[in-house]
Amino acid sequence: MNKVILLGRLARDPEVRYSQGPEPFCVARYTLAVTRRFKKEGEPDADFIFCVSLGKQGEFIERYIKKGMQISLCGRIQVREYTDNAGQRKWSTEVVAEEVQFAESRAAFEARQGQQGGYTDNYGAPPQNNQPPGQPSYDPPEGFSAITQSIDDDDLPF
Repeated sequence: MNKVILLGRLARDPEVRYSQGPEPFCVARYTLAVTRRFKKEGEPDADFIFCVSLGKQGEFIERYIKKGMQISLCGRIQVREYTDNAGQRKWSTEVVAEEVQFAESRAAFEARQGQQGGYTDNYGAPPQNNQPPGQPSYDPPEGFSAITQSIDDDDLPF
């Protein structure tokens, strides 16, 4: 079985390329900084793991994932062999991501970014929330209503 689960932060913005052809195919490459659980004296406290996302997932990475964001991913290890310009055989090990998820909220990421520009949506505008305090920032689906008061654990049916 070849399965990898990682939790870390992007060390830099993803590098995205599209294949040539009638239907372009997205390939997003990025480095994930994963903190080591235990640190020995003189050793680094994080591993930098090369990752790749393909197709629609690569487009998701390109659009929403930026340097410093914390993500979790599930995937598999892939080892590729190639010959460099000097004729030497080389190997490259990377994680091919099969599932990628945000591991922190947008607000937490923005708070960490501080005055460094923060996060904006795809169109360059910061997210807006013009609702009055205590009101939901969305319209609840039909048949549901927003909870605007706190609920005690004793009131829950489970």
